[in-house]
Amino acid sequence: MNNLSKTSKTVIFHEAGAPEVLKVEQIEVAYPGPQEVRIQVKSIGINRADAMYRQGMYIENPIFPAQLGYEAAGIIEAVGAEVSHLAVGDVVNVVPGFSLHNYASYGEYINMPAYAIHKYPSNLSFDEAASVWTSYLTMYGMVVHSGQLKAGQFVVINAASSSAGLAAIQMTNYVGGIAIALTTSAKKKEALLKAGAAHVIVTAEQDIAAEVLKITENVGAHLILDPVVGTKFSNLLSSVAENGKVFVYGALSHEPASFPAFDVLMKTPTIRGYSAIEVMGNMEVLIEAISFIDKGLTEEKLKPAIDKVFNINDIVSSHYYLESNQQFGKIVVNI
Repeated sequence: MNNLSKTSKTVIFHEAGAPEVLKVEQIEVAYPGPQEVRIQVKSIGINRADAMYRQGMYIENPIFPAQLGYEAAGIIEAVGAEVSHLAVGDVVNVVPGFSLHNYASYGEYINMPAYAIHKYPSNLSFDEAASVWTSYLTMYGMVVHSGQLKAGQFVVINAASSSAGLAAIQMTNYVGGIAIALTTSAKKKEALLKAGAAHVIVTAEQDIAAEVLKITENVGAHLILDPVVGTKFSNLLSSVAENGKVFVYGALSHEPASFPAFDVLMKTPTIRGYSAIEVMGNMEVLIEAISFIDKGLTEEKLKPAIDKVFNINDIVSSHYYLESNQQFGKIVVNI
């Protein structure tokens, strides 16, 4: 039997566009190639990158009919001939480190390259395990690897109620930093404090730079993590500490940003774009990142926050919900 293909409920799209382009179809998933495994998927992690790919606005363009998705957790159900470190029955999750032209996670059965498969700490549920890698590897890259955060330093985290933002709060606390969370919504303030933020600034009501300088006693933020940019970028940048680091890892706002030239001249920060490829594309750094994150997960110092769980038949709704920006944590899809 096990040399056969499997019929799988799979999300396919035939053109770029709004969430409606996503269709659930039955397709045949082949027996895994020599260096692949096939997984029976229990949970799928939904990411903003998925929505960008669906819209044709990502680092690679979909080739139709296209599939999507970088994260999943489930049980290995078939193993390619050359794979020796994984076995049928292993409970695993997917580490995003592949092109969506070759592999994708939105399906009941998926083939994946064996190098992207990880046996995760057993204290995680399938939903949590499907929510780890995109957020935590991105934040490891900025906070630990490139940001070199030291205990007692301040981190300003914009869009803090996203799954990446919540991972940043946990990662900051794990290395002994002080997390200052930014949110547009006063409603999310209490939840962010509960999620581990030392301070919360509601950007719709408060001046970011003034508040950060008050909180840090005029030191400013050693690290700023910003996936938004937009009209408040200048004010955000003005809150940086001397020689601080500013990472732009998204552009959620489509408004133009202005630049606080005087503050930048005075404080000489490093301002740079950031992509998780820096961690995922470097095997040595990736191995360090995975063991650091696994340790944090085992100690429950790092714990993915799940906001809402959808069924795969409601994939369109899950993408609309993602784009509504209401979520507090990760959106997950179950098969």
